[in-house]
Amino acid sequence: MTAGSTSGLEWKEGDVPVSLRFDDPYFSLGNGLAETRHVFLAGNDLPERFRDGFSIAELGFGTGLNMLATWIALRDQGFQGEMRYTSFEGYPLEADEIDRALRAFPEAHAVAAPFLEQWGAGSKVIILPGLRAEILIGDVREWLPAWTGRADAWYLDGFSPAKNPEMWGADLMAEVGRHTAPGGTFATYTAAGHVRRALGEAGFAVERVPGFGHKRHMSRGVKA
Repeated sequence: MTAGSTSGLEWKEGDVPVSLRFDDPYFSLGNGLAETRHVFLAGNDLPERFRDGFSIAELGFGTGLNMLATWIALRDQGFQGEMRYTSFEGYPLEADEIDRALRAFPEAHAVAAPFLEQWGAGSKVIILPGLRAEILIGDVREWLPAWTGRADAWYLDGFSPAKNPEMWGADLMAEVGRHTAPGGTFATYTAAGHVRRALGEAGFAVERVPGFGHKRHMSRGVKA
């Protein structure tokens, strides 16, 4: 491992970024792009639900891999219109760090240049064909209660609940529920019991379903 960066990274197995703050990788040490598609896209019944004005919200922007996977899906679908993507991120990576990390996924890296150019220029509003993404930097426990939007689908992708419990607390999950449109959904890689209970109390019908790779279970749900 080589240490290293202002954002508290070290690199494992060459190009897998690991947060020193949370001692957790930013994506699967196997195939992070395939995991994104299994957990966050399929877990929210996407891209079948895509429509003009559809709103996705995310806890944990990281390398932007989930956003790029979403953009690839809507592009491949021949999507017409504009979707909204809002992500809450406490510790943003630098553009060169994201660029290095995304090289592990040639399909995502091949389309990342417009995002990286805007991000490197300091913009936290990323405009891509068919997708307008806004990344809100800071403590999500302050940002989310003040957010005026409501999501049709949530990607809950913070670091592990055991290592980053603040991202998975009952109060924050209640805010996720409050900021979800009727019939909206969530999906997450974790099947931790306290997270599922909190999301149930937040108004979701929660189910535990097969996870990706070596992870036996993940969670998904629909708001009544």
